[in-house]
Amino acid sequence: MKKTIYYWSPCLNKVGTVKATINSANSLLKYSEDYNVKIIDVFGEWHEYKKEFKEKGIEAIDLTFNYYKYLPKTGYVASRISYIIIILFSFFSLIALLKKNKPEFLIIHLITSLPLILFNIFNFKTKLILRISGLPKLDYLRKKLWKFSSKDLFKITCPTIQTLSYLERSKIFDLNKLAHLPDPIIEINDFRKKINDNNFKPEVELNFDFFLSVGRFSKQKNFGYLIDEFENFFLKNKNIKLIIIGGGEEKNKLKKLIKNKNLDDNIFLLDRTENVFHYMKRAKAFVLSSLWEDPGFVLIESALSNLFVISSNCPNGPKEILDYGKSGILYENNKKNALSFSLEKYLSLGNVKNQKVQIKKNAMKYTQFRHFLKLDKFLK
Repeated sequence: MKKTIYYWSPCLNKVGTVKATINSANSLLKYSEDYNVKIIDVFGEWHEYKKEFKEKGIEAIDLTFNYYKYLPKTGYVASRISYIIIILFSFFSLIALLKKNKPEFLIIHLITSLPLILFNIFNFKTKLILRISGLPKLDYLRKKLWKFSSKDLFKITCPTIQTLSYLERSKIFDLNKLAHLPDPIIEINDFRKKINDNNFKPEVELNFDFFLSVGRFSKQKNFGYLIDEFENFFLKNKNIKLIIIGGGEEKNKLKKLIKNKNLDDNIFLLDRTENVFHYMKRAKAFVLSSLWEDPGFVLIESALSNLFVISSNCPNGPKEILDYGKSGILYENNKKNALSFSLEKYLSLGNVKNQKVQIKKNAMKYTQFRHFLKLDKFLK
C-alpha cells in the first residue's frame, strides 16, 4: 500500500521554497514507488506549475479557489494582510481535507501557523512534519506557537547543520524530533542538460570578463551593497564587469543606483533567465552579497558549475558550504570595503582548483537523490 504525502507550501512570491517543494515531491516519485505525492494548491499559487506537476506525476489539490493574483505580495504590512486572508479562507477547507483523506504525512513549509494550530485543536491521523525554510526569526509569537505545537510534530527538518544547532540551542522542540534535511536544489540530469546547452542565447554577448551574482532584487540579497563595492573595485579593474540576474521589487532602485554611479557600461542588471548555468560556466567567480541565506540556492548551483565562490559570512548556509572559508572566500557581512577587498584578493590567488573541488563536493549534498535518501528514512 502506497503512503500518501501532502505538501503545504502556500507562497506569495516565487522564492527558492517553490523549487524546493517541487523537487522534494518529485524526488519521492522518482526514486521510489512507495508514495502518492500531492501538493495542496491553497489559493492558486501553484496554478502555473500544474503542467510541470502532470509531467512529474505530482497531483495538485485545489483547496479553495484561485485568488492569488488579487493578493498584495510586497511590503511587510500588505503581505501580513495576505497571510491573514489565506488563513481565514483556508481554515475549514483544510480541516475537511485532512479529515476526509487522512494522508499519512503532511509536510508544511510556509504560512505554517494554520496547520500547526489545527493539529493542536484536532486529533488528525496524519503525521505532521515542519520543514524549516531559511533561517527562522525566533520572535515571541513564533517561539510560543512552535513550543506549543512541538508535541504535535512528528519531525522538524532543517536545511543546514547551523540551523539545526540554532534550534537545538533554542530548546523549543524535542531534540529527538529535530533532523538535518538538505534542500533538493539540484536535479543532476536537468543540470547537465542546461550547462551543456550551446543553443541558449544570452541577453548580452559574453565577450568580456565578469563576476556574477544571482537572486531576487530584494533587501535580503543586498545588491545595493554589491554595486557600491563593485564601484570601488572597478577603479583599479576597469576591464572586469558585473552581471546581476534576478527580478523583484527593488529593480528600479538598483537601476537608478547604477545610473547615478555612471556604471551602465560595467554593471548589467538582467531579468530572470531560463538557463543561469550558461552564465555560471563563463563567469570568473560567483559573488553572494546576501544579508542572510539558508542555504543559498544559487550558491549551490554555482559550486556545482565549477565556479569559485566569494560570499558574505551571513547566517546560515554560506559559511557551512564554504567550509568557513577553506573552499572559497568569506568576507564580513555588509562591511564597507570588505567585498571589494575580497574581489581583489581573488584576482591575486593562484590555482584555485582545490577550493572548487571541495565546494563542489559540498554542493552534491543538495541533490534530489541525497534529499530523497534522508526524507525516505523519516517516512518509513
